[in-house]
Amino acid sequence: MGPFFVGGEHMQYVYLLIAVVFEVSGTMLLPVSQNFTRLMPTATLIACYSASFYFLTLALNTMPIAVVYATWSGLGIFLITVFGYFVFQQSLEWRAILGLVMIVGGVILVNTYAPHK
Repeated sequence: MGPFFVGGEHMQYVYLLIAVVFEVSGTMLLPVSQNFTRLMPTATLIACYSASFYFLTLALNTMPIAVVYATWSGLGIFLITVFGYFVFQQSLEWRAILGLVMIVGGVILVNTYAPHK
């Protein structure tokens, strides 16, 4: 298979990335739900969080919890901040941008050198 084939030993990363996507989607719906007063955004964000935790459990089958949680939360923080900037026009100072770069660097380091089950 080619280099983009995903399967076997790399499926845990697919599950983890799917979990990140669902977590970010659910978090982006929090302001839209208007304190859980709007039914559809609230139901959708609950479904997104549920799906996120489901895919986290799949990633945990072959990855240590510290690596899974560091990656999930780090990428989630990064993506939510980026989407918050573009979708909700929230401002970012240079220090926040530097912090985000450091988070991504940390996630890369953790995943590069972490042992797997």
